[in-house]
Amino acid sequence: MERLARKLILAVLLVSFASGCALGPNYKRPAVSAPENFRSALTPAEQASLADLPWWTIFQDETLQKLITEALENNYDLRVAVTRVEQARQIAAQARSLFFPQIGYDGAVATGRNSFLTSPSPNGGQTTDSALLDLSVFWEVDLWGRIRRLNEEARAQFLATDEARRGVVVSLVSSVAQAYFELLELDLELEIARRNTKSFEDTLTLFSRRLEYGVASKLETSSAEGLLGTVAANVPELERQIVIKENQINVLLGRNPGPVERNADLLDQESPPEIPAGLPSALLERRPDIRQAEQNLRAANARVGVAVTNFFPQIGLTTLLGKVSPELSAFSAGTANLWAVAGTMTGPIFRGGALVAEYRQAKAAWEEARLTYEQTALNAFKEVSNALISREKLELARAQQSRSVKAYDQAVGVSLKRYVAGKASYYEVLQNQQNLFPAETTLARTQLNQLLAVVQLYKALGGGWRENEIAAARTQGGHP
Repeated sequence: MERLARKLILAVLLVSFASGCALGPNYKRPAVSAPENFRSALTPAEQASLADLPWWTIFQDETLQKLITEALENNYDLRVAVTRVEQARQIAAQARSLFFPQIGYDGAVATGRNSFLTSPSPNGGQTTDSALLDLSVFWEVDLWGRIRRLNEEARAQFLATDEARRGVVVSLVSSVAQAYFELLELDLELEIARRNTKSFEDTLTLFSRRLEYGVASKLETSSAEGLLGTVAANVPELERQIVIKENQINVLLGRNPGPVERNADLLDQESPPEIPAGLPSALLERRPDIRQAEQNLRAANARVGVAVTNFFPQIGLTTLLGKVSPELSAFSAGTANLWAVAGTMTGPIFRGGALVAEYRQAKAAWEEARLTYEQTALNAFKEVSNALISREKLELARAQQSRSVKAYDQAVGVSLKRYVAGKASYYEVLQNQQNLFPAETTLARTQLNQLLAVVQLYKALGGGWRENEIAAARTQGGHP
């Protein structure tokens, strides 16, 4: 018997080690039609990408750097993403455990009539004691690669979750930078609104004095007062928007609502003079969402393999070692010793089409994951191209808008002098003042959009977030 058991174990092990390949398709990255270069790229494609730089070298504002660092430490979305990574890590560890023998124990002590332990066993109506204590081992032989495919799936899901965490990091850095620049732009708009309010107040005072001396009409003062109210109404509205934007930043930082300290001005912010985008194909290796989509595709590919192995029998090796006795008094004797070695094989014969349906479902899920991957890559190319063209055209728009503001500012000064000298009507003064305010506001928003174009490009290129760069920066005492 012992010789037969040894032969059985040896045969199972040889079959297991001889099986080299897992059933099902091996993963191969789908071909993605990437453009040769980004339209409107300002530098050669061979040049290093903006995304190869860590965020603290892109956003030079010290206040912004501190805000981003705090957000990376305290943001709740990022902390949730980290917990999801840990969950996926432990799921992968559970899948790896299937490679090892599963060992368990069992024990029971019973007293009964016509029974052994808890099972019926006629013995002439006698009341007897029984006992069992055993150690069982089961090991599934991964002959068809089912366990290997399950591990491949679990590992891909873990890596996809980690890429999702990286995506949260990139999105968080971009969101904090965008909200900060928007806050500075609101500060600038508030300053413009207050300055224009003061200008309209001075004009109203001038018209009122001339009305007192009878050299102006009530129409002039009424028109000036109406425009003053229109401009002055922007001040409390902008103050409201500033508080809301500060609250948004605080939530990103994991803080309670409150003011955000800042000592910078939107006009002090400088974007990089050159924006190298690199090769479009590099996005496939850089962007977290593309990498996540590919890992999801890899997991779906492994699930197809698992579905294929379900058509084949599962082969295992079972061993049992312990003691069993119908009499407690004989439990410690040699006659109570229990051992067994067995090979097991279970497989499907008829499942009503369930296995075929599972396989087709896995294939359809793989097709969905492939299409999602290709769509994610296509969307990435679009976002980079949009950010590049936006930065280029916004620079031209800013130059023309600056020209407009300068001209309207000169026109306001000239029209006031002409009005005081009696060479121009009140309408000319109010018209030029009315043109200056929206022109200055539009210029501020154009300047904001220029900065946001850099933020969006940085995000679209993958964020430049590298773990080794973070560790090096911390070692050297830099950011983050």
